[in-house]
Amino acid sequence: MVNELFDVGGKVVLITGGSRGIGHMMARGFVAAGARVYITSRKAEQCTAAAAELAREGACFALPGDLARMDEIERVASELAAREPALHVLINNAGTQWGATIDDFPEKGWDKVMDLNAKSPFFILQKLLPLLEAAARPEDPARVINVSSVDGMHTPIFQNFSYAASKAALNHLSRMLASHLAPRNITVNVIAPGPFHTDMLDPMVQSMGEDTVLANVPLKRMGNGDDAAGVAIFLASRASAYVTGTVVPMDGGIFGAT
Repeated sequence: MVNELFDVGGKVVLITGGSRGIGHMMARGFVAAGARVYITSRKAEQCTAAAAELAREGACFALPGDLARMDEIERVASELAAREPALHVLINNAGTQWGATIDDFPEKGWDKVMDLNAKSPFFILQKLLPLLEAAARPEDPARVINVSSVDGMHTPIFQNFSYAASKAALNHLSRMLASHLAPRNITVNVIAPGPFHTDMLDPMVQSMGEDTVLANVPLKRMGNGDDAAGVAIFLASRASAYVTGTVVPMDGGIFGAT
């Protein structure tokens, strides 16, 4: 019974930004659990290499694309539709950041982050709605999982103004989408990670020191692949069929315990 509740075997899963970082951790977990996983990345060579690595463990395929561009969003959606009749799980994980002081923060650093982090997840979902609806069932809805950040829930220590604002926007957008898509048997939830060893965070870890980064983390450690895959698989499985419109902090206690 318990194994059936958390079973994602055979489900088709698309993970944007799945070639590295938290997206890659999630992809590895879904592949190991028997899902058919597609990953996207702006860098085609990196995407293909990551998919080939994961394909040694199960079913994983590359769909390279720059999801900051509408034409690329449409192309990726079209290519997926040509390969699969339905999409059970969409994980919007692709994101970027920009750090600068208030005095020096540039417009391009605002627009680039907002476009990829807050705008793209909406339009990716829009273009993939027919595939999600094809997979949707009342007892096991299709799933949209948006990867936000604890920085969208509290005041971060970094001067990442557009990043934190974009993630707060994604949290609220997800609640709106959950309300509107529930009648179509599609749930929308958010995972809000704290510190993980990723290409995005590691330069800050190296410059500030890991102890500083973990100073406000009650569990006093970085997140790992099991943490990322475990929460994502729960939100993609029948165990969470009655959960929608939630933001799940995956942050070692930063938001909930401080």
